[in-house]
Amino acid sequence: MTPKVWLLACLLALASCNDSKEDETDTVDRAGSIETSVSVEHADSTHDVILTTHRVWVNFKEYKSIVHRDTVPALGLLTTKAENSDGDTQTVKVPKDYQIFITMK
Repeated sequence: MTPKVWLLACLLALASCNDSKEDETDTVDRAGSIETSVSVEHADSTHDVILTTHRVWVNFKEYKSIVHRDTVPALGLLTTKAENSDGDTQTVKVPKDYQIFITMK
């Protein structure tokens, strides 16, 4: 899932927590808004990188893009079953993923 799709899914989930659907959207208002995406990338076996990107939109143009990278400990490996395009399955170890929770006030 791309960061933009993830952010849109989070915004829709947040909007659905309220009975009112007036804040629900499937597009970014580029006339004047700040679009934020958060993702975690696996750097190596012991480190992950939290990538936070803010895109500032003014008059339908991207005014500025602000990117923050923070290194955090990796969560280790998870054993799971994987399937290739031929339908063959095998047990593999993959990096565990962080869960991302956003609190807005």
